[in-house]
Amino acid sequence: MLNTLELVLLLLAAAVVLVALFRSVNLPPVLGYLLVGAVVGPHALNLVQESAGASHLAEFGVVFLMFSIGLEFSLPRLFAMKRIVFGLGAVQVVASIVLTTLLGRVFGLGWVASFALGATLAMSSTAILSKLLTDRLELDSRHGRETIGVLLFQDIAVVPLLILLPALSRPPEELAFTLGLAALKATVLLALVLVFGQRLMHWWFTVVAKRRSSELFMLNVLLITLGLAWLSELVGLSLALGAFLAGMLISETEYRYQVEEDIKPFRDVLLGLFFVTVGMFLDVVAILQNLPAVIGLVLALLVCKFGIVFIASKAFGSPPGTAMRSGLWLCAGGEFGFVLLSQIAGLDLMPRGLLQTTVAALVLSMLLAPLIVQISDKLVMRFIASEWLMRSMELTRVAAQSLTSDKHIIVCGYGRSGQYMARFMEQENVSYVALDLDPERVREAGAAGDTVVYGDAARRETLMAAGIMRASVLVISFGDVESALRVMHHAHALRPDLPIVVRATDEADMDKLALGGAAEVVPEAFEGSIMLASHALALIGVPLNRVVRRIRDIRNQRYTLMRGFFHGASDIGEPDASLARLHSVSVPPGAAAIGRTIGELGFDEIAVTVPAVRRRGIRGLSPGPETRIVEGDVIVLLGLPGGLESAEQRLLRGV
Repeated sequence: MLNTLELVLLLLAAAVVLVALFRSVNLPPVLGYLLVGAVVGPHALNLVQESAGASHLAEFGVVFLMFSIGLEFSLPRLFAMKRIVFGLGAVQVVASIVLTTLLGRVFGLGWVASFALGATLAMSSTAILSKLLTDRLELDSRHGRETIGVLLFQDIAVVPLLILLPALSRPPEELAFTLGLAALKATVLLALVLVFGQRLMHWWFTVVAKRRSSELFMLNVLLITLGLAWLSELVGLSLALGAFLAGMLISETEYRYQVEEDIKPFRDVLLGLFFVTVGMFLDVVAILQNLPAVIGLVLALLVCKFGIVFIASKAFGSPPGTAMRSGLWLCAGGEFGFVLLSQIAGLDLMPRGLLQTTVAALVLSMLLAPLIVQISDKLVMRFIASEWLMRSMELTRVAAQSLTSDKHIIVCGYGRSGQYMARFMEQENVSYVALDLDPERVREAGAAGDTVVYGDAARRETLMAAGIMRASVLVISFGDVESALRVMHHAHALRPDLPIVVRATDEADMDKLALGGAAEVVPEAFEGSIMLASHALALIGVPLNRVVRRIRDIRNQRYTLMRGFFHGASDIGEPDASLARLHSVSVPPGAAAIGRTIGELGFDEIAVTVPAVRRRGIRGLSPGPETRIVEGDVIVLLGLPGGLESAEQRLLRGV
């Protein structure tokens, strides 16, 4: 057997390797922790025969998880989403538990074990689904709102379930009294904490914060979290309930975000240890022996939860397409199922064989969740006939806005950055069409007269409807890199010569976006630092013309395309029309320049340079004179109008 230090080192090494591997293939790290536990546990390498100590420590992971949920608990947010949270969310959780309990009884399972199984399977993965919604820019879609609302209710429902499950372990004749006493204790504790705790918590955190000590602040957070968890356990309730109440209290103060950042390392590490201990339950041999039961439970889980959410969503007024998407998103299991399973195992509420089957089914369903989400649109389009009509209506609205536009700008994303940019376009009388997925934003901005429509810019048909074949520039104003790459992929396939400008929240993403085909990438941090420096220089007395010149020089060094502009019909007669401009030339089959290098074309003789070449959707900045031109290239030229005309003739006709 390993000593404590050796065991800790082994667990850390295995966790680092497997979590890194799972993240590299876009799988949730919780699955890596579970696999670590399964490998080192008593049913595999048997490196940890007695996991009571680790399990006791891992309880703190659940404590900090529930504390984080309390921090996210916002009464105004709940009120704004009350119809989805306490309507659709409550129906999903209650119906899942009731249906599983009834099916369990049909198959000869005790009602307590059936209820425990239903509570476990009712949960979905907040970590996986919220990340997928963010990555796919679907947080503000109708099914995105339903998914988040149901997940929020599931998070809240864990608290009473953690109180209820221990009560179910009591003898039947004591059950009613135990439940009543637990409910009374929880109500009294909740009332005392909420009535007297908020003012006290705000005053106490202010006292601590005035000491300006990060160590003291962190110690205070740990004291409050563990202290209320201990108080909750002292009155016969769970540690998790006390931690949840602590989070709720702090969420009403201005210190919430600082606390959330401070507590995150503790939560993530201890929660990882918790999932390792859950993985120790896994007996791979037993699972393989009962593989049909595992597969059957996975299928039953996916089908039943999908059916419940689909029916409930339609009952609450959602169209069939939205209801089906919500069902597909929420049908898999989640990490809170493991939290409940750990308590169920400790209370011996479920037979060991069923416990193994349930753990395996939850793991498999979480592995399948991203795949189900990936094909959800195809399934909806395949089985919901009305979805085609709704998609056509959406595209019709987009096309109606862009129908009268020519040489316009397509703005993908109408958040703050997109709206600020649209104001500039309006002042210059440049037409634009904005696409956004937030229906409330589209409604309000559209009512105010903005040219914005509901549409997913990452879809090829939406870009077509927005008039990409007539557009002069496409601007991606949201900061999500993967979504921006998808938009650029479709845009390049439709219009290889269309310049694309992309916003980047992080300079580390600039190369990836440039290789994806962006004509220019604008990093927020870089632009912010320029403006900070310019204001600072002006305030200390540096002449304004020198500040402006310095900014222009810095931008010319960073942005290749800042040394020119793409000419349009509206530029005729403008004072800047005689300045150097940019011009894109596509190299068609049979062009004279095919096979020749840039240096051989003698562009320097006519004062023309080549700042960029895009080949097969990949853009290269500042190509050298040895770069050889091939069919299909898009050559970006920089020079005066006469030189640009001569350069285009040399590229196409060789004269």
